[in-house]
Amino acid sequence: MLSQIKSIEIRACRGSDEGQSLDTVSAVKLPGGSRPDFTVVTITTEDGIQGTSFGFGAQDAKAAAATMSQVKPFFIGRSAHSSAQNMKDFELYDRRWNHVPIYSYAPFDNACWDIVGKMAHLPVYKILGAARESVPLYVSSMFLSGPEDYARQALEVKAKGYKGYKLHPPGGLDLDIACYRAVRQAVGDDFTLMADPVIMASYEDALKAGRELERLGYKWFEEPLLDINFNGLKKLREKLDIPICGTEVIAGNQYSVAHSITEGIVDIVRTDVSWRAGITAVMKTAHLAEAHGVQCELHTTIYHGLEQVQLHPSLAISNCEFFELLYPFDDFLFGTKTQLNIVDGHVMAPVGEGLCIEYDWDFIDKHTVDIF
Repeated sequence: MLSQIKSIEIRACRGSDEGQSLDTVSAVKLPGGSRPDFTVVTITTEDGIQGTSFGFGAQDAKAAAATMSQVKPFFIGRSAHSSAQNMKDFELYDRRWNHVPIYSYAPFDNACWDIVGKMAHLPVYKILGAARESVPLYVSSMFLSGPEDYARQALEVKAKGYKGYKLHPPGGLDLDIACYRAVRQAVGDDFTLMADPVIMASYEDALKAGRELERLGYKWFEEPLLDINFNGLKKLREKLDIPICGTEVIAGNQYSVAHSITEGIVDIVRTDVSWRAGITAVMKTAHLAEAHGVQCELHTTIYHGLEQVQLHPSLAISNCEFFELLYPFDDFLFGTKTQLNIVDGHVMAPVGEGLCIEYDWDFIDKHTVDIF
């Protein structure tokens, strides 16, 4: 059987049933309550085997899919089995005259792994080398209004048996700290909490927030400053005892993560199968971190259709403690007939071949606004 790639289809899909784009000014505040745009990449080999992956839709699926169309010619004629060679060759291809966004390559790599698994008649996580058959789940809030809203949601999460809760606080030092305090008071001292302000206004604010999070017993402090603010993050890490978690949105995959580790910029590194370079990059980054004795926590991919892809490397990584999902799930449960199997606060290994995902093509067709 041949794994040479013959054709590729890239779909730009609106989350809205009416096909309307989101108002970006309000949508970027991530209040929840609406499905986000998404993309779908399908690769077909010479002998007719297909692999599919969701991809990031940004604030405009057409714009996101257009950037992915710059990657499409690179993969035509290549082998779906040659993930390491493809990723390495793309470095030159992209550097010379392309410069696509960090999310553009990933769905192609993921779809190739889907093909490889189907040809081997195995789930991808088994091919990667299974480390476990389930992963503890923590959930992350959207941006809520105030302390009472976070406290109420955290209690709901704890009652459902999930293994942790991460706040994306509303912004502003005093309000953020009030939210952190309210949630800890609500859930008690024995429940795992994390904080992710998605950058604070200044190093000084981040330092004050970090000291309070230490007092409250939070597990980690995520992206307190921009991932590329290397100097600020390093100073913060040297001042605080709470682990600093970062690297989720910097370009450069394992190269930039290596720099962040060796320079002491963060304590915990991040990667995922959407904003980096797919399953191949996730595994490279995780193994790099493991060799340095560093945790590599996978960042949510937002859509559950893509979270089902992410589950495979998550099951094959020893230095990743948790699986992350945005909460509540409703806005992100679309486009697939299969869903994550959550039992007693753990995400269970999938059953099947390849990525083990059955897509809802009626839904995808209805929401497709352009094809590249």
